[in-house]
Amino acid sequence: MRNKTMILSVMVYLMVIGVSDAWLEPPVTETILHQVAASLQMFVDELPQMPKLHGYSKRYGLPMPGSLTIGMFHKKWKFHRDLPATTVFAYGTSQNTATVPGPTIEALQGIPTLVTWQNHLPQSHILPWDPTIPTAIPKTGGVPTVVHVHGGVNEPQSDGHALAWFTSGFKETGPAWSKPTYTYPNIQHPGNLWYHDHALGLTRVNLLAGLIGAYVIRNPVLEMGLNLPSGPIFDRHLVVFDRSFCKDGSLYMNFTGDNPSIHPQWQPEYFGDAVIVNGKAWPYLKVQRRKYRFRIINASNARFYRFSLTNGLPFIHVASDSSYLPTPIRSQTILLSPSEIADVIIDFSTSLTNEIVLTNDAPYPYPTGDPVDNLNGKVMKFIIAPGNPTRPDNSKIPASLVHSPAATRDGIRMTRYIVLYEYLSDAGTPTHLYINGKRFEDPATETPESGSTEVWEVINLTEDNHPLHIHLAKFQAIKVQELVDLEQFKDCMATMNNATACNVTAHVTGTLLDIPDYEKTWKNSVKIQPGYQTTVVVKFNLVDTNAPYPFDATAEPGYVFHCHILDHEDNAMIRPLKLVS
Repeated sequence: MRNKTMILSVMVYLMVIGVSDAWLEPPVTETILHQVAASLQMFVDELPQMPKLHGYSKRYGLPMPGSLTIGMFHKKWKFHRDLPATTVFAYGTSQNTATVPGPTIEALQGIPTLVTWQNHLPQSHILPWDPTIPTAIPKTGGVPTVVHVHGGVNEPQSDGHALAWFTSGFKETGPAWSKPTYTYPNIQHPGNLWYHDHALGLTRVNLLAGLIGAYVIRNPVLEMGLNLPSGPIFDRHLVVFDRSFCKDGSLYMNFTGDNPSIHPQWQPEYFGDAVIVNGKAWPYLKVQRRKYRFRIINASNARFYRFSLTNGLPFIHVASDSSYLPTPIRSQTILLSPSEIADVIIDFSTSLTNEIVLTNDAPYPYPTGDPVDNLNGKVMKFIIAPGNPTRPDNSKIPASLVHSPAATRDGIRMTRYIVLYEYLSDAGTPTHLYINGKRFEDPATETPESGSTEVWEVINLTEDNHPLHIHLAKFQAIKVQELVDLEQFKDCMATMNNATACNVTAHVTGTLLDIPDYEKTWKNSVKIQPGYQTTVVVKFNLVDTNAPYPFDATAEPGYVFHCHILDHEDNAMIRPLKLVS
């Protein structure tokens, strides 16, 4: 989308249900928000380690299915030493232990985890939201929530469908809600996932309020064989997101939309001034001169990150999203879109300096937006202890990791064209975004056979890079090619809304883009470059074995696919996905 100056004035509109007094604040200017962030000294808070919850139990020394109860709580959270405590929504086993991000759920491959999700949130939201976009609006108030494990291979009833929302105490539930306890079979490739809210039209505000957390599926035998850095000290999650704060420490989100006569509050992207890692603004981490493993999750609403290290140390990629790579890949930078996960090794023993800053230089919106500044251009600092590590570093970077089936067109059942488009007001500002010109409420048109493999040709006719997330499936981009005569193709699509009828193959003849080697595995999100067609192989089965799902994936309420820029997803770049037998 085009760069736009944020409209930062308060607009109170009476049609909003559950308006809170926090909305009735004096106008906040962009300058004030920037000054608040700029007043905070960087690298003064130590990086937290989030609490861990084991998603399994043991009996006679053997792993068994585990049960957890995790709530969503309204509480205060300190994002920085010098910032007043912030009111947030947080996941945890109690209000006292709830954190932002929430506790890390550690599961074992093949051992089911059962989680009862509970909503303890108040009647009114702490952030402004917009009832004019497709939104879960309970009749008696309350904050609708539903939890989705991003990247999970789970039955439809446990997937966290956008219409399966519920309010505090299950007082009201959405049309797709069926049960309070979700079953996660953990049958997929071991690796990195995360969990977050997914309520219709409220995803961007519920995540902004704090409803995010890491989820990892482990295979101890595999990990022991790979001998990568391990243990709570040397194997760390970095959950990265951006936020803006008012002087009183409260979270800031715009009150007025780009097109207030159409959408009173909705704006196309949220970008914060401060970069948060594991719940602290610009933290530091003391490390030893040895190898560390970092599982980096981009949990931002809209911000892309292009990470690098100030002393030129490389990142050694071992996995992307929830899948290992075939071999380790070295890179000087990492480009992560919202919801993507990079699993990397950093070897601090080779550093020529004792301090290293993790930096970001991705424009926002990506790829043609504003350049970063001193605030959002820095992420965190590593402080390297002098001398040898406290115990020998016996971890290795193996020559090979985990080989999965290749992503090819072999055995393809169906090729689909998926077109991403942005709709503008007469003033040229965005009003909504659709996939294939259809609303979320329209019947499913993507109906793959359970167990099949498809090719999705994803065409991006907008100016943004959109991270595509397909629930349940695992997928991989194999080709990215430029559309020539783009405006001509757009004009045809505006009339026909059919890529085949508009002779898309005649337009996809431009420049080919390289896919980074560190993304060549089965992923949970894939970047869709603006003005290009991205060829994506999508598998609706267990990738490693091609086996069918051990549950009925055709059951209601089905699944969804969407852009993972949350402001886009909410309005309304999301579509139903219905598997058939």
